[in-house]
Parts: sequence; C-alpha cells; structure tokens
Amino acid sequence: MWQLLLGALLSAALTLGPAVASGPAGRSPEGPAGARAEARATATRATAGTTKRFWVTDRHRYTSPWYAGERRKMIPFGCTRAPYYDPDPRCTGERGFHHGLDMAMPCGTRLFAGLPGRVVRPGSAGGLGPSYGARAFRIRNAQRDVDVVVGHVRRVYVDPGDRVRKGQLVARASDAAAPDGCHLHFEVRPSGTGYTSAVRPHDYLMLAR
Repeated sequence: MWQLLLGALLSAALTLGPAVASGPAGRSPEGPAGARAEARATATRATAGTTKRFWVTDRHRYTSPWYAGERRKMIPFGCTRAPYYDPDPRCTGERGFHHGLDMAMPCGTRLFAGLPGRVVRPGSAGGLGPSYGARAFRIRNAQRDVDVVVGHVRRVYVDPGDRVRKGQLVARASDAAAPDGCHLHFEVRPSGTGYTSAVRPHDYLMLAR
C-alpha cells in the first residue's frame, strides 16, 4: 500500500513541477512594468519599516506663512526617488514625479492661509483624489489665478465656498492617507486644473530660513 501512495505523490509532484517553476506565489506580473511595481512595493514596505521620511539632502528648517514653526522639507517638487510614485518620462533612473512639496511637521501643527482666497468646492474641476486625505481642500486665489492644495489634514476650520483671509487658521496637519507620517502636502495648480498641471510651489509657499 505504501508503495502505491509514494507513487501517487511522485506523480503529482511531476505534474505540478512546471507550474511551480513559473515563480513563487505573490510575484508581480512578468515584464518591466511588473518588476517596477514589485520594486516600488518593496521600497514602500522598507520605508515603512525604517520610517524613512526625508528624500532631500537639505537639512535646513524653514518658516512659512502657511504653517506654524520651523519645518524641514520631506519630498521635493519634481523628480524624486521616494517610492510612492510611478516612473515618469520626465525623470531619469526610474524616478517618479511629485507634484507638490512636502514639509514634515507634527500631527496637529496649525496651518494657515498664506494667501487670501476662497475654499473651492470639492466637486468642481480639478477635484482631489483620496491620496491627499479625506479632508484635503483647495484655496483659490483669484489674483494669481491658482488653486493651492492643502493636503493631509485633520481638523479643518473652513467650509467650501468660504472666503479666507491671509493668516487665517484653516486646518491642522495629519498623516491622513500619508504612509510617511504627518506632514503638509503643498501643491499649486492653475485654477480648475488637475495635479498634472501643478507648478513649482516654492514662490507661493514663501519659505524663509
């Protein structure tokens, strides 16, 4: 009887051999796209495990009319090796493109309107996706014809349609939808456009050392 059982097991192993050789379970699809996706996922897990947050060499701390205190840059605008973005043709070395500027700060840090404007209604053109956090919002400044995105926030003190004055407390920073901890995602776009139209935000953030 045991000889028959052993023979059945060997036969099953030979039958399954080619399927097992095709790759271990959980692998990304074959080809460059699958390899890149797997690499990004691995990098993201590694980042979460080591709590790496800063993808810039700049260690200076900056003040801004948009937030309280002195804060460091986390992820720059433009091409970056931070593992959260798909490879972008504008960048070399498989780097992704970040459409805003991230400033590290503790959860609960006060955020202010650095420019006067009106809070944009969420359903209007250029609405924000879930990666900005459920309470992210835009402030439209008519003079410069731009929408300023304030992302990764918790308490929000303004409502859609509200007019805000420069210096007004509008929200507090959080880690909502942010895998790398509490920070402000600051993004600037021409009014009514999406993230792919984002422009370099530094002149609007008004950083000072």
